[in-house]
Amino acid sequence: MTPYRVLIADDHPLARKAIRSLLDEDTLFETIGEAARGEEAVAMCGNLQPDLVLMDINMPDISGLEATRRIKQLHPHIRIVMLTVSDHVADLFTAIQFGAQGYLLKNMDPDDWMHYLRALLDDNSAVSRQMADKLFQHFRGGAGTAAAEPDSGVLTPRERELVACVAAGDTNRQIAERLTIAENTVKNHIKNILDKLKLENRVQLTAYAVRQGLTHIGQKRGEK
Repeated sequence: MTPYRVLIADDHPLARKAIRSLLDEDTLFETIGEAARGEEAVAMCGNLQPDLVLMDINMPDISGLEATRRIKQLHPHIRIVMLTVSDHVADLFTAIQFGAQGYLLKNMDPDDWMHYLRALLDDNSAVSRQMADKLFQHFRGGAGTAAAEPDSGVLTPRERELVACVAAGDTNRQIAERLTIAENTVKNHIKNILDKLKLENRVQLTAYAVRQGLTHIGQKRGEK
């Protein structure tokens, strides 16, 4: 498998060195650059075109969140995972809104850190659900309501069923078994749903399902 080409964006040299040493031990990753400032990270994405950016939330000149917003506007194909020392739901909400895949806590055990990073890149449903649960608590508290997002009425009944399954934390294989369709059909449906709703990933889709009340559709059928 071709490794992910990674840009590390963190203003602390020792942090960048530690992250790089972790990535160097895993053949799934190849570090191609380091950025110490937010503006530098944006510029390096244009020059290097990495597959993945590990972005510290607290960066000089512009924050990691603002850098993420600019990178995703210019290079929507680049995946971004936020790095933070605090599991702060408001920052997570903003990062997901801007298109980040998720976040990593800097104080996690190195083995757990790498496992979590792999899960984020594989769009692991359990990890997606964990982050979506945090977003749900944020929404329930009256904060972070999405503005002008498409109404769920744009989805077909089958698409609404698929969204409910994603929100329940089902994998593509589990969805295929539940709805009696091929796994590749599930993948195509989810891609089309994301395009239709202008969403980036399953975490955003799960949060959308929570806001739109789509979390229980079709759950009784095939329940184990």
